[in-house]
Amino acid sequence: MPISFKLAALSPRALGLSAALAALAFDQAHKFWMLHIFNVADRPPMSLAPFLDVVLSWNYGVSYSLFPAHETMARLALLALQSAIIAGLAIWMVRTPSRATATALGLIIGGALGNAADRIARGAVADFFYLHTSLPVGPLANYVFNLADVFITAGVAVLIIEGFFLPQERRAES
Repeated sequence: MPISFKLAALSPRALGLSAALAALAFDQAHKFWMLHIFNVADRPPMSLAPFLDVVLSWNYGVSYSLFPAHETMARLALLALQSAIIAGLAIWMVRTPSRATATALGLIIGGALGNAADRIARGAVADFFYLHTSLPVGPLANYVFNLADVFITAGVAVLIIEGFFLPQERRAES
């Protein structure tokens, strides 16, 4: 049976949980590979494109290193806030009848869990991809991110697209 038919048989809850587990596993496997096998810390920045480099950057805060948490209590407060947000998203995910919403929330949850695992294990989140430009084009002019951030962004994009472009009566079917 093709994979598309197997995925179509999953409930929204199962699809969301699968997306969360896959995002978490893929993010953690990538971080392990980058840190322990590829040894990104021992390498100079590598250019993948004129606007994208591979580097190692430790993020002690939230997005764009806002609210850095170097001390244990600050890190615990950040983890508590992150846990509360993940719990709220998980409740939303198990209650939604929409497969697209559940999948999107699963991606966000998996990415958030991946970054939380870093914060617990390493005290900071490991970021590897440096998106940059010499033009002052807003917040993405200089941004370092990881795969967890990609999953979170993809999940948010699906929620926005679903909210704006999918008619209300079709959302439960998606």
